[in-house]
Amino acid sequence: MTDPTAPADVDPGVDPDGDDPRADLRWGTIAAAVADAVARGGDREALVDGSLAWSWSDLGREVDHAARAYLAAGIEIGDRVAIWAPNCAEWVVALFGLQSVGAVLVPLNTRFKGAEAADILARSRARILVTVDGFLDNRYVAMLDGHDLPHLERIVVLKTEAGQELPAGSERWEDFVGSGEADAVTDLSVTARRAQLTPDTVADLLFTSGTTGKPKGVICTNGQTLRTVATWANVVGLDQPDRYLAINPFFHSFGYKAGIIAWLVTGCVLVPMPVFDVPTAMGLITEQRISMVPGPPTLFQTILNHPDRGQLDSSSLRLAVTGAASVPVSLVEQMRDDLGFDTVVTAYGLTEGCGFATMCRRTDDATTIATTSGRAMPGIEVLVVGDDGTALPAGEAGEVVIRGYNVMQGYFENPDATAETIDADGWLHTGDVGVMDERGYLRITDRMKDLFIVGGFNAYPAEIENLLLGHPHIAQVAVIGIPDERMGEVAAAFVVAATGTDPDPAEIIAWSRENMANYKAPKRVVVVDELPFNAGGKVMKFELRNRLQEA
Repeated sequence: MTDPTAPADVDPGVDPDGDDPRADLRWGTIAAAVADAVARGGDREALVDGSLAWSWSDLGREVDHAARAYLAAGIEIGDRVAIWAPNCAEWVVALFGLQSVGAVLVPLNTRFKGAEAADILARSRARILVTVDGFLDNRYVAMLDGHDLPHLERIVVLKTEAGQELPAGSERWEDFVGSGEADAVTDLSVTARRAQLTPDTVADLLFTSGTTGKPKGVICTNGQTLRTVATWANVVGLDQPDRYLAINPFFHSFGYKAGIIAWLVTGCVLVPMPVFDVPTAMGLITEQRISMVPGPPTLFQTILNHPDRGQLDSSSLRLAVTGAASVPVSLVEQMRDDLGFDTVVTAYGLTEGCGFATMCRRTDDATTIATTSGRAMPGIEVLVVGDDGTALPAGEAGEVVIRGYNVMQGYFENPDATAETIDADGWLHTGDVGVMDERGYLRITDRMKDLFIVGGFNAYPAEIENLLLGHPHIAQVAVIGIPDERMGEVAAAFVVAATGTDPDPAEIIAWSRENMANYKAPKRVVVVDELPFNAGGKVMKFELRNRLQEA
């Protein structure tokens, strides 16, 4: 596949909007980037989490302790370690510690229920789970009771809710870290392990759902993660003096890569938030002199419309990155004029592309920022193609495909799905429908994979349908995304009753909230006699949408 409009002999290491830092060449591995950041940062402030304030030296010390503990636990290069916890300083330490010894991060969504988490733990064969107990009243360790996890050797609890005892079968983070000292694992051992790592060492395994409904593990390496994130940070203008309010959850590709890794490669200050709460965020913006805020459009709309908006000192705000939903032009203008952001950028990406693909530039006008997802990042190719795989002219809708250093290595132990997604020429087929203008700016118009976005979280109908089929009163189900004023979109489920049952929509909704992440749980359930199938046996979801519109 070729793009006839692409310039010849473009050096992928040169950003036409500024120098591409090529972090993969500078550091090679995330572990090396951490060591360098600590050496350069020294006593300069690095991370603020409530009353905790760490310098880069403090962070380095904590990471080294964690790395020794992973070595003492027998973790080898390529072993998987899962983290199931909200944004906090300890999440970062657990991450950098495991990556310092060549382990692979497997993040788990804090909204997962036991079955969802156990499925990923089992299929990734994670040896260690690092978690919390009591976050939003969730007893994560207890949620795993009864699930077969033969490969999970240890459960390490970062923190428990006040007054709660340590769950049976788990150990405290402090004791786990202390095991490295007890087993006399030295700094030299950690240094030796770091020296064995290369840019091709796998950094993370992020599970993302697909149209089959079964989450697939996306494999990305140290080198490609560093290069992609550093390029993104360079284009948006994130820099060392910035103070970054990390609202996006670390378990998500954006929160982890555009959050933690972007902070690492730029050396700015990270201020993690475990749960987004508008008054708390507004207080932190003022108290911490926050300059960088990422998040979906609803986040900024909520701040602008909050009754305490007048008490917010937003004079420190400089940079905002948004997307994941449509953005009104008026919102971009308000973010600039009212909140005081110098730069507002929208972008498009997917986990299979290391989280990134296209982005607006700092000089783009409000209309471009609001109505497009920007243009390809430096060194990355993005095309809109027809059914035959050839590039379409500007203005015509087709599938968005991506090629470059950001494209995943493949799906974990799933070569068939990998071959279906990445073609022989290296193009990643996103399944998204888009239109590209004559400037190369992309507008996403539809989702071939039926994906819809709930408050910034990707929701996949097939996965929700599979979960709903676990309800004893449901024989068949089809899920679609429907508009929602607060969340952007939410799930609506059409269900056919199992023989001899009388499904209660309210009960199904309540059951869903108990058995799946809240953003997946249907907000509306409609009981129908039958689903509309086409000749090929596929549900005609457009008919379901029409029914709701008519109703």
